[in-house]
Amino acid sequence: MRPQSSPSRRQSLRPRRTGAAVTAAGLATLAAALTACSGGTSAAADTKTDKPDISVNLQGKQAKAGSPVEVKLAEGKLKQVTVTDTKGAKLSGEVAANGTTWTSDRKAAPGTSYKVKAVTDEGGSARTSFRTAAPEHVNKLSLAPGKDTTVGVAQPLSVVFDHPVKNKAEVEKHLKVTTSNDTTGSWGWIKNHDGKDRVDWRPKSYWKSGTKVKLDAELNGVDSGADGGWFVRDYATGFTVGRSQQVKVDLDSKQATLVRDGQSVKTVPMSAGTPGGDKASWGGTSVLMAKEGTINMRSETVGLGDAYDKMVDNSMRLTWSGMYAHAAPWNAAYFGNTNHSSGCIGMSDADASWLYGQVRVGDPFEVSGSGSKGAPEPGNGYGEWNISWADWQTKSALN
Repeated sequence: MRPQSSPSRRQSLRPRRTGAAVTAAGLATLAAALTACSGGTSAAADTKTDKPDISVNLQGKQAKAGSPVEVKLAEGKLKQVTVTDTKGAKLSGEVAANGTTWTSDRKAAPGTSYKVKAVTDEGGSARTSFRTAAPEHVNKLSLAPGKDTTVGVAQPLSVVFDHPVKNKAEVEKHLKVTTSNDTTGSWGWIKNHDGKDRVDWRPKSYWKSGTKVKLDAELNGVDSGADGGWFVRDYATGFTVGRSQQVKVDLDSKQATLVRDGQSVKTVPMSAGTPGGDKASWGGTSVLMAKEGTINMRSETVGLGDAYDKMVDNSMRLTWSGMYAHAAPWNAAYFGNTNHSSGCIGMSDADASWLYGQVRVGDPFEVSGSGSKGAPEPGNGYGEWNISWADWQTKSALN
């Protein structure tokens, strides 16, 4: 990128001329001229001082990223400073009370070229530029739920990182959650089921229907730490919470009930996982992760050997480890009387089709009764609802 002015030359700043008192010649230039400085030694132009009038803490073409941009004025007062990258994005900032220093609110991102323009109270201006060094490693992330979606009352905000995050507190400070009704919630750091670092924001209790939620992950220029790398962009998502409903699964009665706005809508017979081993269902609360429709289910993918290989309809994923609610017509003899599946919640074709049409991603499935294998880990789907609010808050890196 070509700088607007050379770092080795001084720019003259002339006062604004008004009226007939200003003639075309014979006037002295402004004594405290601003100098564009991007490294090296400034030479005098049409002033008599050797000192540069402005200086920038980041200079040259290999400036170190990860710190705020600071512009200092030797004499006079700054009125405005603009720092812009090649895409036109600006770093916001503030002039200090004494008027001699401007500091950006955010940090300079790696591998980015910036233009700096400083304007004084007297109307003079100077420009300079610099570029930060390219990052050795870049960290990326994925967000859930997707932007502009409508989700159930148990859906957390979930951020999964491609690489390890050692600077968890620094990263968490740049994750800004805004809700339409000031919902109380907290971030919590956990391990995703695949072992990746993950941070979720869940409310103290289920969301209120109609809540609008926005996440601004202002991570551009943040270092995630050793082996993780830099973030080189910002991320954002937002969603709306839909109607309040839960699916209550009773392992003792072998019944599943859809509850909406506190009222039971329908109860259907089902058969859950066989108690006493790996085929038992997960207990506690799981959250509907996806409605996957008709999929191939193979037992070896969940560590159960060659027990089954079936095309399964109306599949509703509840955990990463393979627990679903779905149609299971081959198990019809057990609906309502025996838990005899390989861990999933099976129903008739008709009942599974009906439930599939009623639920949405983010709805909680609350599994109670005897014979489960306990609650899933927080990272096995969205299992954080099985942790008390007090314990969840301790998982924030800022506590």
